[in-house]
Amino acid sequence: MNGYTDNKADLRKRLSRVEGQVRGIARMVDEDKYCIDILTQVSAATKALETVALSLLSDHLSHCVAEASAEGGEVAAEKVREANEAIARLVRS
Repeated sequence: MNGYTDNKADLRKRLSRVEGQVRGIARMVDEDKYCIDILTQVSAATKALETVALSLLSDHLSHCVAEASAEGGEVAAEKVREANEAIARLVRS
């Protein structure tokens, strides 16, 4: 079972909203809207995706990493490494 299973409905709802935001941004480009207005919407969609990512990361840490830590050894080390790499990707983006 994935750590996000309990929050799946909320994640899907958030992702559907992001999908709508991105379609709206594409429509704004098609309609030659003002650059700053488009950038504002891109920023909002980016923040919404970051919220999804942070939720997934939190679920991963509290479920997958916590379980692996209880198991210990190489499994725990691998999950911590995986989490560190995911955090690094989020920070760079």
